[in-house]
Amino acid sequence: MRQSPIFTRTYDLLCWLIPLTVKFPRQQRFVLAGSLQRTALLFQEQLIEAAYSPEPLPRLRQADVTLTKLRFYLRLCRDLELLSLGQYAHVSRMVSEVGRLLGGWQKSLTENPQS
Repeated sequence: MRQSPIFTRTYDLLCWLIPLTVKFPRQQRFVLAGSLQRTALLFQEQLIEAAYSPEPLPRLRQADVTLTKLRFYLRLCRDLELLSLGQYAHVSRMVSEVGRLLGGWQKSLTENPQS
């Protein structure tokens, strides 16, 4: 697998997010925490699949949709006060960076289809 910054940044996001969601109140642990964890892990899986795929662009587009879902869940957690303003700001910066890296990867494939 290519050692691209997107894999490192996504891994860092997971390492930060999973321990945080384990601390959610019991009633939200199985709903929002589970959704956040599954969505973040699915995003990482889609990136790995794209890296090994002969046609990565469709997988990257699906990963983009998954990242949008992750943003939604994070905003919902903030609105429900499961994340502090500082935590939300931090995770938003992480997700934005991953989004920029994903967009760059997609752009490189559309500009140079042989890659």
